[in-house]
Amino acid sequence: MLSDISNIQKYFPDLTSDQLEKFNKLGPFYKEKNEQINVISRKDITALYIHHVLHSLSIAKFITFTPGSMILDLGTGGGFPGIPLAIMFPEVNFLLIDGKRKKISVVNDAIDFFDLKNVKALHKRSEEVKYKFDFVLARAVTRLDKLIPLCLPLVSNNHINVIPNGIIGLKGGDLTEEIKEVSQWHQVETTPVNKFFEEPYFEEKYVFYIQA
Repeated sequence: MLSDISNIQKYFPDLTSDQLEKFNKLGPFYKEKNEQINVISRKDITALYIHHVLHSLSIAKFITFTPGSMILDLGTGGGFPGIPLAIMFPEVNFLLIDGKRKKISVVNDAIDFFDLKNVKALHKRSEEVKYKFDFVLARAVTRLDKLIPLCLPLVSNNHINVIPNGIIGLKGGDLTEEIKEVSQWHQVETTPVNKFFEEPYFEEKYVFYIQA
């Protein structure tokens, strides 16, 4: 399963040969890095393409970013969802940040290895970032009541995409309580990932969107 990109090809049939080559090399790259630095759980690495790559690409099913967009991946970990999305959208600019230096080191190695000209990775916390972005992405970073105050100050008021700027994230499980906690101030829209992908892994996994 590690080197099997058939699921990606199934859901994204219009990928270029360059994109396919990069996605095909993601598995071996992360397997090798994971043996040196544990950026993905050991039991998860064999399911990389479904649990991490395809899961990240559910955002690409939710929205096609406009070329020239500025995207922040907050708490990127080993580079998810930022690296797969940067391969998917080569004309979109990505900044990937994480508070753990070892993980950002792996992300920078990925940027170099895959020659991703549209990505930068920095060892920073969100409050240290001084730029504004069209969207802030967050994959299982923290609860919504903590995440929203971290992200909203980093969202630009200049809208160039099909939906207004805001926060786009990935979460699993029952989000009812989290959404209720913030509903007085923010509307949280959720889309089941299994609307896009049929694999059982995506049951009870959601793309969420919060307009800034």
